[in-house]
Amino acid sequence: MAAMTADEIQSIEKRFPQVFHRPFYKRFGPLLLLGGTFLYLLYALWFFNLPQVMRESHWERLPLFLTQWISYDVQPIFRLDEPQITAKYPRFSALGEDPHPDWQKTNADGSVTILIDGAAKSVTFDKTQATIIANGEAVPVSLGTGKPLISGPVPDWITAHEDEVVADMGFAGEVRVAADRVKIRKRFLGWANFVFDTRSPFFGKSASEVASLIVSGPELKPGTSNLVLAGDNIWNNAQWQHGDVWTKLLQTIVMAFLGTMLGGIVAFPLAFFAARNITPSRLVNQVLKRFFDFMRSIDMLIWALFFTRAFGPGPLAGSAAIFFTEIGTLGKTYSEALENIDDKPPEGVISTGANGLLVQRYGVLPEVVPVFISQTLYQWESNTRGATIIGAVGAGGIGLKLWEAMRTNSNWANVFYMVLLILVVVFIFDNISNFLRRRLSQTIHDYNRIQAEQR
Repeated sequence: MAAMTADEIQSIEKRFPQVFHRPFYKRFGPLLLLGGTFLYLLYALWFFNLPQVMRESHWERLPLFLTQWISYDVQPIFRLDEPQITAKYPRFSALGEDPHPDWQKTNADGSVTILIDGAAKSVTFDKTQATIIANGEAVPVSLGTGKPLISGPVPDWITAHEDEVVADMGFAGEVRVAADRVKIRKRFLGWANFVFDTRSPFFGKSASEVASLIVSGPELKPGTSNLVLAGDNIWNNAQWQHGDVWTKLLQTIVMAFLGTMLGGIVAFPLAFFAARNITPSRLVNQVLKRFFDFMRSIDMLIWALFFTRAFGPGPLAGSAAIFFTEIGTLGKTYSEALENIDDKPPEGVISTGANGLLVQRYGVLPEVVPVFISQTLYQWESNTRGATIIGAVGAGGIGLKLWEAMRTNSNWANVFYMVLLILVVVFIFDNISNFLRRRLSQTIHDYNRIQAEQR
């Protein structure tokens, strides 16, 4: 193959300057983008002081929080300075009033044995000595000197303080031994009393026993059938508050639907005045577009704070916040859809001598209605999630209930329950929205195909 001359090379360079003489930003654009991203990450690292935040974070609390989402614990206290060693449970114990669990045993010599995780992890104690068993080791703790003392080496799963010995049993629980008391924390997997609380006459009964009472058992409450009583006990469960949670969840769904629907109703006519190709007045176009920008620039959470102050806490404030936000969001998307329509259908309707209203009805709407519906469905789906967030500031719905449970910092199982409900609702509405959009797209495709065949 013959070598090219210098003149031939110059000729090719002149013919294809975009290949041989690319601008600086095209030649070094990817490298500059990569360098800028790296510098930005370094800046974020410094600005948020991430190394110190990571170093000072209490990562040891994460397993505890996750554990509390899927389990519950019982914390009896045994006083050793009283005539008889008896268990004292918290007022609202998951075991109900005066419990006698099978993992708590009183021995013949008066000592008490607590099975934390079967016999492999347990503690046996009387007023003078306690023996903690875990991980294949038995650790005696003397209580006769007024302070708990461990004779011999202390294993790593036991922490000995001056006035207390703490034995970490892992997920199963914890034992705290002092001179005058023994405190137990025994953990169970699952959610305690999720169906019936401790006040219910069905509490503590198996599923078969409950079914038998409902079908053929004697009335537990005179004048009320057992089926109605069971339903009432579930709905008014004091611990899980199913009735209140589901009512608040329904409020969230209604808030999202009402706010999105009203926002779409108001944005629909305004979008026609904001579109340049529909309304020739530039002043009207700009005023409405800036109005849409203003409504969108104020976040839904800020609107929720404003309306909570105006109307008080409740779903009305939440619906108004979504409504005002959607006027801006849907107004902008509607007007942009109108400005991007094909001009031929309206021109065809105008050629028939139709007035302006008929031109919009038959020339414009058939093009934009599918876009309007699709955007509205998407916003409805998004607002279902957003309604949960604004509820946390008092705007009604399940968000407020979720925030109240989180503030206690001890009710994480209820938090997880509500989070699961929110996820299920979002999943359902996401699938409904996707299904409707697919059906709408298929309908439009079929309509266009039929129109093309007729032509």
